[in-house]
Amino acid sequence: MSHALSTHSRSHLLALLGIAVFFMASGIGHFMFPDFFLAIVPDYIPMPALMVAISGLGELLGAIGILMRRTRRLAGFGLLLLTLAVFPANIYMAQNPEQFSQFAPWLLYARLPLQLVILIWIAYAMRRARSGYGDFY
Repeated sequence: MSHALSTHSRSHLLALLGIAVFFMASGIGHFMFPDFFLAIVPDYIPMPALMVAISGLGELLGAIGILMRRTRRLAGFGLLLLTLAVFPANIYMAQNPEQFSQFAPWLLYARLPLQLVILIWIAYAMRRARSGYGDFY
């Protein structure tokens, strides 16, 4: 019998749930605190309000999709691309710490390599099980 949240190990289950919670919270944040997200959009990005809404919706859909076996890989690829697409906002924050005084400047720079950790985390969560795991994905 196959379950929607099929997984092949405890670490994989924790990765799936962690990614889902992380992106669900962030996606909700885009709509609850739009002024913050608008402030981190670099000036060269057109239609910042639309971009914030699209990225927030993408995070919500990715969070839901990664939990379902049938959509896990597609959602994972979407979250990988989204994480890369929003990286300029993280760079912008680090380059303009005076605009984000609620964060210590070192924290803005420390976030940059964490994006690589998030990418690896997504890739691990979206991977398929090796053969021999039956219904697990």
